[in-house]
Amino acid sequence: MKAKKSFGQHFLHREDLALRIAESLLQIKTYPNILEIGPGRGMLTKYLLELEAQLLAVEADQDMVLYLNKYYPTLKNRIIAQDFLKVPLDQLFQGDPFLLIGNFPYNISSQILFHMLRYKEQVPEMVGMFQKEVAERVIAPSGNKTYGVISVLVQAYYTGEYLFTVDKTSFNPPPKVQSAVIRLTRRQTPLVEPQQAELFRTVVKQAFSQRRKMLRNTLKSLIPDPEVLQEPFFTKRPEQLSPESFVEMTKRIASLS
Repeated sequence: MKAKKSFGQHFLHREDLALRIAESLLQIKTYPNILEIGPGRGMLTKYLLELEAQLLAVEADQDMVLYLNKYYPTLKNRIIAQDFLKVPLDQLFQGDPFLLIGNFPYNISSQILFHMLRYKEQVPEMVGMFQKEVAERVIAPSGNKTYGVISVLVQAYYTGEYLFTVDKTSFNPPPKVQSAVIRLTRRQTPLVEPQQAELFRTVVKQAFSQRRKMLRNTLKSLIPDPEVLQEPFFTKRPEQLSPESFVEMTKRIASLS
């Protein structure tokens, strides 16, 4: 089975790395349900099947679905042949929590995280392989040049760990970039209160829309009182604010309405 560019496929061929990724899930005993995204030819899948867990897999490539059904018969009837971004995650596993894992297609890896955030109540932990630059961006601290929208939105709900780097030669065909595996663990208490989640997303996205400008310029459409724009929050650039500071700034903006 050849990789298809339209699906962003690069098949991992290192058995040791596949095992290492599978073993990076820490909460299986607490949450014994696993959802794998993009199993492809099953390199990671074979090790997930060995775990004491209920496994489902989402695969959009119909050719790969046929391949998995043939070579991994124990996975039959547990493959969701759909685009992951269109799967209602709260309808899986009878609504019980599950762990998310995969060697994610790089062309939709950020979208995968945003889709996960919509169902964060179901996902206490995620282990995923990303393009190295994306992995670094997701877990970047404030002040880092890669820190941005996805950093803040993910870190408001999860803490992140950089696990290891994967060389491009570990894939067939090899991608043009290096890869990395990270783990996200859901916070016991999210930084954002549910009633302010939508405003928080708006504030973060608008703040980084012109990241070189001070927040008093990029957020002025959300703030009716010009005097508020002189407060310390708004005299900074977005990369200078931690996720906690973005939450506090969102609360301040909410208090003005």
